[in-house]
Amino acid sequence: MTRTTVPQQAVDQTSDKTAIRPFHVNVPETELTELRRRINATKWPERETVTDATQGVQLATTQALARYWATEYDWRKIEAKMNALPQFITEIDGLDIHFIHVRSKHENALPLIVTHGWPGSIIEQMKIIDPLTNPTAHGGSASDAFDVVIPSMPGYGYSGKPTTTGWDPAHIARAWVVLMKRLGYTKFVAQVGDWGAIITELMGAQAPPELLGIHTNMPNVIPLDIDKLAFSGAPAPASLSADEKLAYDRLSFVYAKGIGYGFQMGLRPQTLYGIADSPVGLAAYFLDHDALSYELIARVFAGGTEGLTRDDVLDNITLTWLTNTGVSGARLYWENKGASFFAVKNVVVPTAVSVFPDELYPAPQSWAGRAYPKLIHYNKLDKGGHFAAFEQPQLLSEEIRVGFRSLRSAQAKAA
Repeated sequence: MTRTTVPQQAVDQTSDKTAIRPFHVNVPETELTELRRRINATKWPERETVTDATQGVQLATTQALARYWATEYDWRKIEAKMNALPQFITEIDGLDIHFIHVRSKHENALPLIVTHGWPGSIIEQMKIIDPLTNPTAHGGSASDAFDVVIPSMPGYGYSGKPTTTGWDPAHIARAWVVLMKRLGYTKFVAQVGDWGAIITELMGAQAPPELLGIHTNMPNVIPLDIDKLAFSGAPAPASLSADEKLAYDRLSFVYAKGIGYGFQMGLRPQTLYGIADSPVGLAAYFLDHDALSYELIARVFAGGTEGLTRDDVLDNITLTWLTNTGVSGARLYWENKGASFFAVKNVVVPTAVSVFPDELYPAPQSWAGRAYPKLIHYNKLDKGGHFAAFEQPQLLSEEIRVGFRSLRSAQAKAA
């Protein structure tokens, strides 16, 4: 069965492709039936020969996910949530870009563009929309309100799939400025994690005049010499502080054992036919992102309740399956051309940093101060991990409000 990126009947047709066109998700029931059939037809390997996750995503976790996916999971719930939000399509540089755009009811709301990561989608950030656009209902004040724009990255979700090379992180950064200006915003801020962090920090290096500042929950603060040492597997330099050594040790682990998927997609994304053909193959590949996130996900499929729910995990995976974007999304790693994921990006705009303890590495304030010459906020949280908007939306929303508070006067002057 063919799975298309954008159901054509869902987009208002117009001769001006750069126009903002309303979008609506409507997955045919036949595609959901076929998904369940494929899950039930999975050819399973034998159980791993160890008692932990050192060989990868464990059979018991994957089979529990598959049972729930095939028998209880209801795609229509997340479809309804997406369709309750204003969604649009517009063409930028020849490619359709899908995005959510929610305006606050409060005056002088600060425009904010939020970028998801891999293995992710706009579903990651949907939990922070209401706390940001409607802060008075979530413990904030009207003066903390945002207009929120959440685009699907090229090759992800309901955005178009690039048919030529060139949609690298720097290109996406430039495209996001085009998008915000097309929406009528002359000044805006940006919030990021994962790939969004790389894209938006490059935007912060490009420093378009419209960009007031950025907030990141995955700070790219690793000094270049330290990044090279960690990648090589060398011991931590003796000169590092305790916080810096902790970050170094975690980064060394990530490079050695934690992001094999990133190297694979960076070298041979087209080889991953299995994640386009098998829903369980796609799910297992997505679950194997980082050790702490996997522990959280494995617990919920074993009956745990904190953090991500089973539906959270499967909403994101199912969107990728239905849009057939497992491989097209993977090509972003190839487009990155081997550039470091975590080293400094030469950001020159005001930057706010929130450090969640279970992130790939906890960014030390000393390195953040060097990476961001205009550091306007730095805070360490007590809980939360790599998928902060998904796992801890209230904490992240509060951090975004505080992080950008000092920039609101500049936005008011521009208005």
